[in-house]
Amino acid sequence: MIDLKAARQEPDRYRAALARRGAGADLDALLAADARWREHTERAESLRAQQKRSSKGKPGPDELAELRGLAAELTAAAEDQAQAAAERDELLARIPNLPDPSAADGMDEADAELVRTWGEPPAFDFEPRDHLDLGSPTGWVDMARGARLSGSRFAYRMGDVALAEMALYRFVLDRLAGKGFLPVLPPILVGERAMYGTGFLPTEESNLYRLEKDDLYLTGTSEVALAGIHMDERLEEEQLPARYVAFTTNFRREAGAAGKDTKGMFRVHQFDKVEMYVYCRPEESAGFHEQLLAHEEELVQALGLPYRVMNIAVGDLGAPAAKKYDIEAWFPAQRRYREITSCSNTTDYQARRLNVRFRRGGKLDFVHTLNGTGATARALLSIMENFQDEHGTVTVPEVLRQYGAPATLGTRPPAAGQS
Repeated sequence: MIDLKAARQEPDRYRAALARRGAGADLDALLAADARWREHTERAESLRAQQKRSSKGKPGPDELAELRGLAAELTAAAEDQAQAAAERDELLARIPNLPDPSAADGMDEADAELVRTWGEPPAFDFEPRDHLDLGSPTGWVDMARGARLSGSRFAYRMGDVALAEMALYRFVLDRLAGKGFLPVLPPILVGERAMYGTGFLPTEESNLYRLEKDDLYLTGTSEVALAGIHMDERLEEEQLPARYVAFTTNFRREAGAAGKDTKGMFRVHQFDKVEMYVYCRPEESAGFHEQLLAHEEELVQALGLPYRVMNIAVGDLGAPAAKKYDIEAWFPAQRRYREITSCSNTTDYQARRLNVRFRRGGKLDFVHTLNGTGATARALLSIMENFQDEHGTVTVPEVLRQYGAPATLGTRPPAAGQS
């Protein structure tokens, strides 16, 4: 959440920053609710002080009547205070982070700014196939059987493709562990506090899977579990930066993606992911954001994928992010760049909600947090499209072969039950 005390002191700066995200009016509503809460708080405190003074000594009939009147007034004032606090807190929970001045202006995906490109898209003398058309007649990626088992937007990955995908995650984990990230296998079921703390509640509730019987949520990214590692903790300054990298299976309803990427496994309800997460001092977060982007670029370059880096427009940021970069790889069959990784600087937004602080100079301050994608299966889909030949054979990047991937993805043996 934003710093409400600072917003009171610098309302014009906060209003101007949030207006870039279309949330300037929300700030005004928050400050009005906060002013009402402070007014009711002062009134309640004044009544308590008056009640305390009047209750000294042995009260007579007149004093008893006065005390009863004060008690009634205090009850009403306390109710008004609680109502104003609830309204203020609800508004505070929904207001997004202040955008970084260097984040791109604009309100949607089309307003993202190109930062740079790397590599050249391949030139084929045949029509490239997408990931569903590659492989044996039933394909390496079987959406039909996934749908029969679980419903639409679930996938089986078969044979060599399954091995290549697992090699991708192992390669990324190994490379990032070598850069000082601590590998983690975290829970994927979490309580409401963790979802709220990372900013996925209340703004993204429609995209979440919730187990009502257990009052737990299936996470859509290991960012949630990694942010929760130090929830309600007080870190020492020398513990920072703290860097983690996790592998998890993730779940998203994709409620806002009706009719979008319905073919194939580019946008599915269940997917695996390697995720980076950093806790750092406030003055270091901008530098770590560039560092996370550099790690992501190094990984995509090692895979040999042509890509571009985009500075995401402020209106297209998730609520916790102050700035976000996407890496978009080239997909020849689609003839366009598509997002395969992202990295965000969430400054102190998540730390305030999760109450994560560090000690410095005898004082406590909120840490800054950042997150970044190591890899998802989208990278493998881009590999399949970019490195195919006219026969449908895919050459696997050499860096994945030492982790169990085959040198090529060819036609797999028929599954049981096939002729």
